[in-house]
Amino acid sequence: MSVRILSLLTGALALAACGGGEARQPVAGPEIEIGLASSLPIVLPEADDIADLLAGDGEEHWALAVLRGHGELRPLDGLADDQGQFPLAQDALLVMAQPWPLSPQENVALDDWVRAGGRVLLFVDPLLTFDSRFAIGDRRRPQDVAMLSPILTRWGLRLLRNQKASPELRIVEIGDIRVPIALPGQFEPLDGSTCRIEASGLLADCRIGKGRVVAIADAALLESRDDEPEALREAALSALLDRVSR
Repeated sequence: MSVRILSLLTGALALAACGGGEARQPVAGPEIEIGLASSLPIVLPEADDIADLLAGDGEEHWALAVLRGHGELRPLDGLADDQGQFPLAQDALLVMAQPWPLSPQENVALDDWVRAGGRVLLFVDPLLTFDSRFAIGDRRRPQDVAMLSPILTRWGLRLLRNQKASPELRIVEIGDIRVPIALPGQFEPLDGSTCRIEASGLLADCRIGKGRVVAIADAALLESRDDEPEALREAALSALLDRVSR
């Protein structure tokens, strides 16, 4: 789906959501650009078609308000244009949340951008626990298994399955940040890596050239569940955005 179509659909859903009740107020924040590259249903909910999208309740994913509170959100459907240029300005922030497998051109553009000073908050899950309405093999389904080995290797990391991990949702502490996880992976630094590994391999904090990558080996934080409050997730995402922005 192109960025233009994505923007039009998002706008249509926002207008539909304003049909009743009080309109959502914009969240004040610094005017930096935040790119979002994700296969997860964050910008748009899962739907069979456009009619299904517009017939929905119009309720936004909770993460959108958090992202907008940190800057100007820009959904992305690619990380390199036809000339191999990265789509974000050098002072922007990129959030990658279980993205699609990157092409060689995207890997090069992303790596060059980071080394020149770009910042990335990366959620990369070796086995997604998200409950999708679409069957395995359906292109509308989120990326079940992370396929980012080329760029992770370039950044000095290996993502492993944690054989002892539980599929049950639990809360772990990364410094002073409480993060919900489920069946997380584990980062292992490669020889010569500049990454600092924390929380038993759950987080990697890497200085890459002039840039920085903070990576989480799980994407359960970004789920939207009806059986639990969202305040914990909102606080965790906001704190991680603050961390990579420092």
